[in-house]
Amino acid sequence: MSSLPKAVLYYSPVSIWSSARKLSYQIKGYGRDEVDLKQVDLSRGENYDVAYLRINSKATVPALVVPLENTLSGDVESRYKAITDSKSIVEFLDKSRSTNSKTHSTSHAPAPALAPATVSYTNISNRIITLVHSDAADPNNLKFVNAYDDASLHALAQEALPGIVARRQVLEKYLGEAGNGALRVSDKVVKLWQDKKVTHDRMYDVLRDADVPVSELDPDAKTKREQFFQIASQAWQVDLKEIVLTLSNDIIGPFALGDQFSIADVHVAVWLGRVMHLCGVTADDDGRKAVEKLEKRMGQEQLLPREVKRAERKGDEGSKLEVFWETVKERPSWKKVYGSGLH
Repeated sequence: MSSLPKAVLYYSPVSIWSSARKLSYQIKGYGRDEVDLKQVDLSRGENYDVAYLRINSKATVPALVVPLENTLSGDVESRYKAITDSKSIVEFLDKSRSTNSKTHSTSHAPAPALAPATVSYTNISNRIITLVHSDAADPNNLKFVNAYDDASLHALAQEALPGIVARRQVLEKYLGEAGNGALRVSDKVVKLWQDKKVTHDRMYDVLRDADVPVSELDPDAKTKREQFFQIASQAWQVDLKEIVLTLSNDIIGPFALGDQFSIADVHVAVWLGRVMHLCGVTADDDGRKAVEKLEKRMGQEQLLPREVKRAERKGDEGSKLEVFWETVKERPSWKKVYGSGLH
């Protein structure tokens, strides 16, 4: 008898939404051998490879390739489908390991349900998940515009430029091969490569001159740097501020839907973890310190209302995000994902 089919997860350890998958995996108690893991090296542009684009045409990670339910038996030929957005992947992982699931789990660990129990909570959950996945909240965009002066621009260039250079080279190679006929791909794939190349070119044009003082930049480079700082300011001090205020208003506390950790908290936890990391927060920072660093990065002295009684500090009040941060980072599943530090 042939072995039973398994799901295959394509992921990157530096991808925020891959961390959402990992957090869900820990919470749901899956066994280590229940999914085959295949790492995609984003720094080398492996997500733009034609073979990967056949799995996920958006060139994003994670992607989960799962056997169809009616082909789980070892007696029939297995057929698969690809799940290519993190929201659907987390939902799939929640539903696939429960008392009602038909998967062949090798784990005996508890499998707590993460889905909201009522229509009202479902609506709140969907609203929160949509919020942290919105363009204005995009943590990858925030990462690549995480600079507000020449010193922080220099630091950003040191971190981000090597990967940008490598991915530009990969995209140039693929576009060249598609142009001369050495590589046959669809117009859709070519368009994706072209769009990604334009995005990387814009970042490269600014970051390659990060060490050059403004006074020594040529007019074109100076204009590009000024435009970069305008975009960065809009992203961090305007758009993110609105996202954080809305999130603080929507979550019930201490978790998104109250006392029970839910599917919305998976998304909020990893999103907030990435944003806090970009603000210089460490896993050891308590909620008060973490939120203060976040507010400072957004150009605010105190943005969030301190409205929640903190049990460990009598008479002291904190914001909802402070309490959320302190509560979520004590969970065993969080420590397994972020035990070596935020990312």
